[in-house]
Amino acid sequence: MCGRFSLTTNIFEVQKQFDFDFNDEIKINPRFNIAPSQQVLTIGSDGGNRVGTMMKWGLVPFWSKDVKIGYKMINARAESVDEKPSFKTPFKSRRCLILADGFYEWKKEGKNKQPFRFVLQKETPFAFAGLWDRWDKDGEPLYTCTIITTKPNKVAEEIHDRMPVILKEDAYDIWLDPKMDDTNYLKSLLAPYPAREMKAYPVSQIVNSPKNDVVECLSPINSM
Repeated sequence: MCGRFSLTTNIFEVQKQFDFDFNDEIKINPRFNIAPSQQVLTIGSDGGNRVGTMMKWGLVPFWSKDVKIGYKMINARAESVDEKPSFKTPFKSRRCLILADGFYEWKKEGKNKQPFRFVLQKETPFAFAGLWDRWDKDGEPLYTCTIITTKPNKVAEEIHDRMPVILKEDAYDIWLDPKMDDTNYLKSLLAPYPAREMKAYPVSQIVNSPKNDVVECLSPINSM
């Protein structure tokens, strides 16, 4: 699964890399320890341009009677994303990119769990494959999203049995196109990211608490 990630890169640098429009009135501060139920930066399409939007992490299907279902919907499995009732409708036409520059997973070491941070070798931001939906209650729309996960690559499998899907740059527009309905092709994009382009390192257990959204979450420590 993917339960924590970071986006510390300056918003203007992120805009330049991913080429999207964004409301300048919304301030994006560096985030070192993003957790479920919090607002995350996503990119969708208006049919022509890429548009950045803040959404709550934890998908609430449009048909749900209770917003609390989102706490169980932070991830969607790539293998069944087109079959599960909560995800199959968004998978058809409500796909998005969820931006990050690192993510965390925990490795069991005896009775303890050691957190690791995963980044690209070039240490630039990247895009998770995501889904979004709109939930309405009393006329108030709530936009939520989920991160798709897949089998681990050689880097991730040392730590965890799943990893988030990181899309390659040449797949962005295809993934965002709401008219793209080739299920088999879309699912073929949900593959483990090349291990040679990633690296991981142990970090402090302060990451364990979402209250600790501080730069120290990024710092490598000596492996125990």
